This record gives sequence, C-alpha cells and structure tokens, in this order.
Amino acid sequence: MIARLRKLWSDINASYWFFPGLFAFATLLLAILTVELDRRGLTGWIDQLNWLPPARPEGASNMLTVIAGSMIGVASTVFSITIAAVAYASGNYGPRLLTNFMEDRGNQLSLATFIGTFVYAITVLLSVRMPDEAGMLAAQDGYKGFVPQLSLLVAYLFMAMSVTVLVYFLNHVPSSIRINAVLEGIGRRLLNAIRDNFDEPMKARVEGEVREGTPVFASRTGYIQVINWHELLKVARKSGSELQLAVRTGDFCHPSVAIGYWSEKPDDACDEQVRECIALGDARTPAQDLHFMIDELVEIGLRALSPGINDPFTAISALHWIGAATAELGKRDLNWSVGEPDEDGRRPLRPMADDFSHYLGRGFGTIRSAAATSPPAATVMFDSLESAAVTITDPVRHKNIRDEADQLMRQAKASLTGPDLEQVEARFALFRKRLEGHPK
Repeated sequence: MIARLRKLWSDINASYWFFPGLFAFATLLLAILTVELDRRGLTGWIDQLNWLPPARPEGASNMLTVIAGSMIGVASTVFSITIAAVAYASGNYGPRLLTNFMEDRGNQLSLATFIGTFVYAITVLLSVRMPDEAGMLAAQDGYKGFVPQLSLLVAYLFMAMSVTVLVYFLNHVPSSIRINAVLEGIGRRLLNAIRDNFDEPMKARVEGEVREGTPVFASRTGYIQVINWHELLKVARKSGSELQLAVRTGDFCHPSVAIGYWSEKPDDACDEQVRECIALGDARTPAQDLHFMIDELVEIGLRALSPGINDPFTAISALHWIGAATAELGKRDLNWSVGEPDEDGRRPLRPMADDFSHYLGRGFGTIRSAAATSPPAATVMFDSLESAAVTITDPVRHKNIRDEADQLMRQAKASLTGPDLEQVEARFALFRKRLEGHPK
C-alpha cells in the first residue's frame, strides 16, 4: 500500500492539475475569510489610509471583473505555451524527457498562480453590492452598497504577483528547453542519485550472485516505479527466510517474471506482501531509477548523432555528463544493502546489485556506436573515459574503462576513414599513453 501511495504521489508530482487545484481551493477559502472580515467591520483601518482611497461598488466590480477575465485568459495562454514547449522538447530530445518537463515546478506554480487569482477575484466579485441592488439591504435607507475593501486590496496584490509570475514564466520556458539546461538538469539529478544510493567509497567489487531458491512471480504487468524498501525488509525479516530480489526499479514485469527468490519457502501470504511492496506503472520514472537518467542522457546523444540531426555538439554535452556520472560511480562502493544485518549477521533482504561494468556499458557502451561515427564525439568520449579513469584506484574498473576505449577505437576503424580516422587514432594513442602508469 505504501509503495502504491508513493507511486500516486510521483504521478501527482508530474501532473498539471494538483497545484492549480490546491491553489484554487486555498484562494477560495481565503476569499471567503477576507469577505467575512469586511462584513464584520474588522477592516476599518483600511479607510484610515490616506494614500489608499476607498473603492466604490462600481469601480470594485469593474476591477474584479478585469482581474478575473484577464487571469483566465493568461492561464489559457500559459497552458498552451507549456504544452507546446513540452511537445517540442519530447519530440526533439526524446519522449522519456516528458516526465522532467511535467515535473517542472516553475510551470506548475505559474499556472496555479493564475488559476488561484482568478478564483479569488471571481469569489470576491460575488460579494460586491450596488446601492440600487434589490434585496433586504437595498431596502434600507441610506444604503450605499457593499465593497469588501480588504478583499479588494488582496485581489490587487494577487494581480501584481501574477504579473511578476508571468514575466518569470516567459523567461523560464525558453530557458528550460535549452538543450544545455536539459542536460544539466538530468546530469545533476543523476549525480545526486548516485551519491544518495552509494554513499560509501569503494571497498569491494560487486560479486555476481546465483539466483536460486523459491521464486516470487509478479502478479501484474508494467514497469517497476517504486520499491518500498523499508516495508520489504520487514516482510523478509518476518518470513524467517532470505529474499534475494531479481529485479530493479525500472525493469518490466509480467506474471511470468520472477521478482525475487526465497532461500526457504515461507508462507504463501509472504509472496503477496512482497508484491504489495512493489508498485508498477505504464512507464519508467526517475524516482528510484538511476538507469532511467543514464538512458535519458544516452538518448539525447544518440538523437543528436543521428544522420537526420547531425548535431555533435549536443552529443558532446551528453558525453560530458555521462563521463561525470561514470567517474562518480567508479569511486563508490556499488554493493548496497537495506537495513542493518540481524544479530547472527544474516541479511534477510538482498537487493539486485550491478557492478561498474554494467553502468559503464549502460552509458558509454550504448552510445559508443554512434560516437564512433563522429570524430569530435569520439575524441570527447576518450576525454571523458580518461577523466573517469584517473580518479579510480581499482585495477578491474580501470580495465573496464580501457576495454571500453578499445571497443570505441575498433568501432571507429569500421566507421571512419582518412584524416578523420587518423585524428581519432591519435587521441586513442594519447589515451593509452596517459593511462600507462595507472593500476592494471
């Protein structure tokens, strides 16, 4: 249940309805409160402000009508611009980037501000009464109408804030779809995720484990979006057995896929409890998925190097961030566990771990064939591999990087000829020379 709630929050976080709905409800309550304060005569101090002349019913009505009408028009325009920007970015950079733009707080809060201002203005407008308006109050002698002065002042402040937000939004949208900004956002999020998941320096290499035991099969079909590790650890401890996961966040499951293996078969109820700790969805998300963010960088690089686009400079920026992530992974202990071991040293829950070569292949290995067709991209890939290698002290990981460079050179020989190939060969020779003194 907790995993599904986290998945629900992730979906809400990537929606355009939550903050506008929240702001609309909040401003509705605020409008009711300020109008009630005006009706009770608790805002008389506003009349004492010489620099703020009190508004009359007709002027207040016109002002609130203009604010409400303009705000709903601006909100419609903002929504149209946002959808156009999202469509442009996902079409040019890849559909997997749609989540990043949907989660953009600048777009969500801008739209929410205009919707909230509209709801506030239209609610306050309902309370304005003209002197000749029919009703019990109008029948009283000397009735001059009703103008909620405090509510009107707040509406004016909301309008001023909305103008400021509109200026911010018009600057934010083109800035957010610049390719360098997109790559930086993905890259920094990936680096932060690496540091959060692997917070220890390298101590030992990941050893491949043979998956054996009683399998736990998925009951539904979809991508793993959220794993509730805390609850899963409790289930494993309560079962009296050891649970070794066979999937990671981002993997695709269906009822024929084993999501884990019990060392000893526990009660049948434990299988269902394991399934409840894993939330599935129709798409991958970056919430707990390092591979998703690596794939985003790779996809941008592959698209940029495709013959139809032929933009090596965008690919070079993607390679820089892939190199930064590879260097960060190379320095860290990729063995990770959930919770502390039991008193007897047994770890009831063993997550699926990936070694350094897996991440290296996921990033540089996937983009290698495209980078090999472009001399500038191939040269920068050698630069990125070298920058990652000089920070790593483990000889096996060094060999992984050297092997990746060798494969890039082999691919370049199959793709390039003439001076282009000579340029790449010269950079490869320099790469080999600079790494001669490092661990082997």
